[in-house]
Amino acid sequence: MAPTLCSSSTCTPTTPSSLFSSFTLRRRLPLVGAFCMLSLGFSNLYTPSYSSALKTGSKLGIRSHSTVRMEANSTTVPSIVVYVTVPNKEAGKKLAESIVTEKLAACVNRVPGIESVYQWEGKIQTDSEELLIIKTRQSLLDALTEHVKANHEYDVPEVISLPITGGNLKYLEWIKESTRE
Repeated sequence: MAPTLCSSSTCTPTTPSSLFSSFTLRRRLPLVGAFCMLSLGFSNLYTPSYSSALKTGSKLGIRSHSTVRMEANSTTVPSIVVYVTVPNKEAGKKLAESIVTEKLAACVNRVPGIESVYQWEGKIQTDSEELLIIKTRQSLLDALTEHVKANHEYDVPEVISLPITGGNLKYLEWIKESTRE
């Protein structure tokens, strides 16, 4: 029996291919893909069957010299993305600017309008927050963590890091050049 796609007025039998062509799914796939890339990293989505295409850039429209795997290049340093949440726009701006001024990161993206649900002191809490996405050297994680703890209004600020396993060579070199050693 074929699955059914229902709207407010009709129900239509669907095939898997017709589900993937629906407007709603196409609209949401970039968001899902972006989240997967941030959370899992490109190397976790990479499969051996695509290895030759990825190395040469064929069929993908990618030039092989514009991307790099982190462990394969001496002009870059091991780099990370760090997530930090802050309670509001003002706190986010102040902390982001101090991190870049101190050369603890090359760049801090401020993402407003997130809602966090968490347990604190035995109670479920829901708060509006801003997310800072920080790009820096792996070697600066301890100094960055101490800076966040010293300049953050939370008792236990979120500081979590994910490795950058590859990317645009010029951008990865810029992270190295824009941060302290």
